[in-house]
Amino acid sequence: MHPSVTVETKCWENDWEFLLKTDRIQRMVDHSAFEFARKALLINNVRSPGKVCAAAEKLVRSGVISDFHLVADYENEALDFFGLSRSALGSGYVYSIAELVGIYLCETEYLLHFSGDSLPSPAGAWIDAALMRFERNPRVKVANLTWNHNYVEAASEAFAQDEDFYTGYGFSDQMYLVRTADFRSRPVYHEEHKMSARYPEYGGELFEKRIDSWMRNHDFVRLTYKHGAYEHRNFPTSKLRKRLALAGARMKALARSRGPAIESKD
Repeated sequence: MHPSVTVETKCWENDWEFLLKTDRIQRMVDHSAFEFARKALLINNVRSPGKVCAAAEKLVRSGVISDFHLVADYENEALDFFGLSRSALGSGYVYSIAELVGIYLCETEYLLHFSGDSLPSPAGAWIDAALMRFERNPRVKVANLTWNHNYVEAASEAFAQDEDFYTGYGFSDQMYLVRTADFRSRPVYHEEHKMSARYPEYGGELFEKRIDSWMRNHDFVRLTYKHGAYEHRNFPTSKLRKRLALAGARMKALARSRGPAIESKD
């Protein structure tokens, strides 16, 4: 019997409609090909929480997710638990708080996280293969699919490999499979490493930068699956989708006003 795993994703004002009103989350779960103990949704930074929660409740009733949480309801608890503060995270707060709340709330042995704009491709039994390696090797702290099908890049960043995974350093908040207990430890988020300076400056002392530092300082590694990938793409914001829909409606109205096309008789 495999260990219990929660799969989670998050939404915010500019993508909640796309995630909650399409089959996006269902595809995320289906492509992962695993029997999850929980399927959770984190809702963060939305203008109308009631409206978003109502949409999430429909997904609960249909079985797409098992539960959902408003990040704002738990952010102070999570920050206290990890010994962090808004000022300590700086500009990285907005890029970190949902992930911290997700780890704080997770009750299963493992947690698989996808950002709202990341989608796994169907990849077989990679989760089972990763869990086996977690159990065998205490240095392994995170596993993930290959980012955007960049297998050559993943291989170049590795220092070892086996039949299924590249082994290397690094961490990304786009997706991660982790042992929950490892990441519920306060010291994880209070270390620095010179190599972690490669993360974007606009993110401040964000979640993924802090984890990368902790992993490098203690020679912990991540596994990157060699036979499957996830795609990270910025999809249109809600405002842009509305403009595109309006433009499409106008084009259809214009076409109807012109009447049926006249076939050439030449």
